[in-house]
Amino acid sequence: MLIPRQPVPGLTAETISHGTFDLANDGAEWGTLVVFYRGLHCPICATYLKELERLTPEFEKRGVKTVALSSDDADRAAQMAEKVGADNLRFGHSVPLTVAKDWGLYISTSRGTTSIGIEEPALFSEPGVFLVRSNGELYFASVQTMPFVRPHFQEMVGALDFVKANDYPGRGEYTGAV
Repeated sequence: MLIPRQPVPGLTAETISHGTFDLANDGAEWGTLVVFYRGLHCPICATYLKELERLTPEFEKRGVKTVALSSDDADRAAQMAEKVGADNLRFGHSVPLTVAKDWGLYISTSRGTTSIGIEEPALFSEPGVFLVRSNGELYFASVQTMPFVRPHFQEMVGALDFVKANDYPGRGEYTGAV
């Protein structure tokens, strides 16, 4: 389990049109919003990532860079980026499932062809949203076992204004006995 205010695991991935993404060298002023999505087969992911694409400039105004990652290969990731209309949002691909597990993501098995007629990969990760400070420490995490009920990016934009104005710390950092 990842712990707020503690370093996150290393994370690199090739992107569709932005070279190699390396979280440790991302250069974000305040942090990086790392969004793991299930893959091209997921229509809920496409809708979710369209919202992130729309709000990426708002995150950037607050010193936060954005990246969407999956274990899909480059071709499937490019198809998702096209579906989303990605101009601002970086799309990384071919993230090993071992890395997904290091980040605490759940792994699912294929159920065949989805409702939109796209074959699910044999194995893929379920969604996860992580806000990582520019010093490499976890600030916020949300991990799902299903494609439904994810954090709202618009709320996150508003929360960032509060967080930055009040120097609000990452919460959930306590690991001692209870």
